[in-house]
Amino acid sequence: MNILIVRLGALGDIVHAIPAAAALRRAYPSARIDWLVDAKHREILDLVTAIDRTVVLEKANLRGWIAATRQLRAARYDVAVDFQGLMKSAVLARASGAKRVLGFSIWHLREKSARPFYSESLDPSASSPHHHVISKNLRLVEALGVTSPVVEFPLRRVSSAALDILTAEAGGASFAVLNPGAAWPNKRWYTDRFGELAAFLKEVRGLTPFVLWGPGEEALAQAVVESSNGAARLAPATRLADLVEICRSASLMVSGDTGPLHIAAAVGTPIVSIFGPTDPTRNGPWSPDDVAVSRFAACGCHYDRRCRQSEWCLTTIPVVEITAAVQRRLGRTEGSKA
Repeated sequence: MNILIVRLGALGDIVHAIPAAAALRRAYPSARIDWLVDAKHREILDLVTAIDRTVVLEKANLRGWIAATRQLRAARYDVAVDFQGLMKSAVLARASGAKRVLGFSIWHLREKSARPFYSESLDPSASSPHHHVISKNLRLVEALGVTSPVVEFPLRRVSSAALDILTAEAGGASFAVLNPGAAWPNKRWYTDRFGELAAFLKEVRGLTPFVLWGPGEEALAQAVVESSNGAARLAPATRLADLVEICRSASLMVSGDTGPLHIAAAVGTPIVSIFGPTDPTRNGPWSPDDVAVSRFAACGCHYDRRCRQSEWCLTTIPVVEITAAVQRRLGRTEGSKA
């Protein structure tokens, strides 16, 4: 069987679809499983051992679509599974030439115009009360005979010069990673509060805090370092593979709802997450041990990239609430990492 997974982005959403790919691999060990992804998110898929090939949509224009479609049609897929639910992703799934094109039912699509391009649709809430996006994705592959799938994230280990640098700076001691950045401004907790948190982690928990940063975020990370009273250090520049290995080795991750958080969850890092306009029961870390500090219930901007309120909901989360969450989370794993 030849199977195509369609999940173009974003990083966290791709991570949430990896357990479905792993479930397909367990059910069909000899199948060819490919994944269609936007160029800027291809790096994470290089680490996913459950798939055979990454098909990259290099450009979001007609030329890029034609090139990707030619690759897809040449593979002669038996089935394409669209986990994204956009018209764009649905069109590409259909254009692959797959005999079956699976997607979510219309009330679970981000764009209802995607529905006509599916040969079959499935309601992910029909037989499961658990509405985490990972559960929804696993429900979709049940249409292919994948029953009672377990949740796993098969990410290969790689060597990381950035991790070596970070470990050396920590003197071989345990460390935490703080991630203040996010694409949505209203998902970002405040840099001065992250700085206070870093001081707590150093003084109370004995962890060396490193502040992560991605493209365009170095100044944000530096602001955290400068407000930490000397406790925090700026993490080295990282590739995505470096980020995975740093998270594997970290004793704690504190972050908002963004890609690095979900990578940390995938590799089992103890997590305290900070949620505002998005719902941690849908998007949060999978492990029941992890702690989410959330203002979703009070937020007036559910899943809106731009806050419509005079005061962002994250302003109501004080440092003491996060430090208490850290104590709860690390207390549950005391004697292991931290």
